[in-house]
Amino acid sequence: MRTFLKVISYIFHPIFIPVMATVGFFLLTPRLYDFNFKIDVSITISIFTIFIPILTFILLKRFQLIDSIFVKDVKQRRIPLYLYVLLLFLIITKVISKSIFAELYDFFLATLISAIVCLAFVLFRVKASMHMMGISGLVMFLIALSITYQLNITFALSILILMIGLIGTSRLFLKAHTFTELIIGFFIGLIPQLLVMTDWL
Repeated sequence: MRTFLKVISYIFHPIFIPVMATVGFFLLTPRLYDFNFKIDVSITISIFTIFIPILTFILLKRFQLIDSIFVKDVKQRRIPLYLYVLLLFLIITKVISKSIFAELYDFFLATLISAIVCLAFVLFRVKASMHMMGISGLVMFLIALSITYQLNITFALSILILMIGLIGTSRLFLKAHTFTELIIGFFIGLIPQLLVMTDWL
C-alpha cells in the first residue's frame, strides 16, 4: 500500500502537471496544429517544467538545501517555488502565445498565480499541498475545455477526480501534509483556473 501511494505521489508530482495539461489541450482542441509543432511545444514545456526543476532539485539536494524532491520542510520550499514562478513566467512570455494558444496560455497564467499564492503562504510558514494544487488546476482546466468544445470526456474526468482522492490519501498516509494543507492546496489550484477561464468560456 505504501509503495502504491508513493508511486501516485511521484506520477502526479506538480512538475508533471503542466505537460499533462499541454498534452490534454492538444488532444481536446479542435484547432488544427501541425503535429511537429505540437511536439516542439510539448518538449519545450517539458524542458521548462520537468528537466530544469529536476536538475535544480539534484543540485539543491547535493548542497543539502532540500531533503527530497517532495520538499517536506516549509522553509526549504522557497527556492524551488521562486524557480517555479520564474519558469512559469518565462513560459507565458516566451513560449505560449495567447493569440495562438488562448486556453493553454490562461492555464499557465492561472498556474503562475497559484504558484505565487503558494509562495506567499510559504513566506508565512504555511505549507499548502502543491500536489493538490496541481491536480485540482488540471481537472478544472480539462472541465473548462470540455465545456468550451462540448466534448464528452466524463470517463477521463472521473479517473482524474478519483486521482484527487488518491493523491490526498497518499499525502496524508506519507505524513507529507495535514488535511488542512490539502484543502488549502486544492483551492489554490482551483480558484485561479476559475477566474481566468471566464476569458474564454
